[in-house]
Amino acid sequence: MRMRSSNPVIKRAMRSGQAGYGQPHAAPYGQGGPYQQGYQQPYGQPYQQQGYPQPGYGPQGYGHPQPGYPQQGAPYGQPPAAAPAGARMTIDDVVMRSGMTIGTVIVAAVVNFFLFDPLNPGLGMGLTFVGAIGALILGLVIGFKQSTNAALILTYAVLEGLFVGGISRVFETAAGAAPGALVTQAVFGTIFAFATMLALYRLRIIRVTNTFVKVVSVALVAALVMLLANFVLGFFIDGGLGLREAGPLGIVVSLVMIVIACATLAIEFRGIEDGISAGLPARFAWQFAFGLTVSLVWLYIEILRLLWMIQAIFSGD
Repeated sequence: MRMRSSNPVIKRAMRSGQAGYGQPHAAPYGQGGPYQQGYQQPYGQPYQQQGYPQPGYGPQGYGHPQPGYPQQGAPYGQPPAAAPAGARMTIDDVVMRSGMTIGTVIVAAVVNFFLFDPLNPGLGMGLTFVGAIGALILGLVIGFKQSTNAALILTYAVLEGLFVGGISRVFETAAGAAPGALVTQAVFGTIFAFATMLALYRLRIIRVTNTFVKVVSVALVAALVMLLANFVLGFFIDGGLGLREAGPLGIVVSLVMIVIACATLAIEFRGIEDGISAGLPARFAWQFAFGLTVSLVWLYIEILRLLWMIQAIFSGD
């Protein structure tokens, strides 16, 4: 028995009748589309008495092609050749859209990283602030609306990239590291974490069940509440609760955040797999690309923060 997906993208598509598990037709059974209303006649009534006009139906046409019906030998759950439902999402679609989105983040990050002059940070800091606020607002809009608009998601990627480039330069300056030193380590750490989670998921060492999703969601909400409390208290107490400061507690919190971010990657993998199995339209690949981008950027920033803490502790700052 297939486990019901908890992914909101798939639920939205199924509710709108655009796709479903093995249901290529949007029309309800027996109503419109390729299905005829005659299917709703009382049991036992002969079909010939209902005046079915289409050719090929009945004893004389049995076995001949009919418009709107799956042909003999067609794969189970596939749309009929006479009534295609549009291109279905494939793993290539997700990889291509994800590459475009993440590539846009990288380009914008590189630009702001080199524009950010520690001695005169006005322009770089301004772009970083605009990127942070813009990415937050646009990310919430895309997430809640489950948008598949390519222009909107790529705009989010530009804003996210501006923020990533600026914050990367801030951490390196604070750690006293050479430009690119911490960034290079954080990039390789993110790639390693991504590859490890993908391997663990593909080998089914990590099984993303509905319980897994609920546990990760609760942990994520709890972590965000703690970070928000730490941020607010920071206005009254130096360092707030110390959750983001360079020290043992800060390192533990960063490690926990990295684990949660990795878990969200596994959930994204499950969503992509379910989306392909459900036959979602190809445009939904943009929504999965957005989810992967959010998780990867968060993972990168947490690894970068952890490296900054380690550098600060061992340098005595």
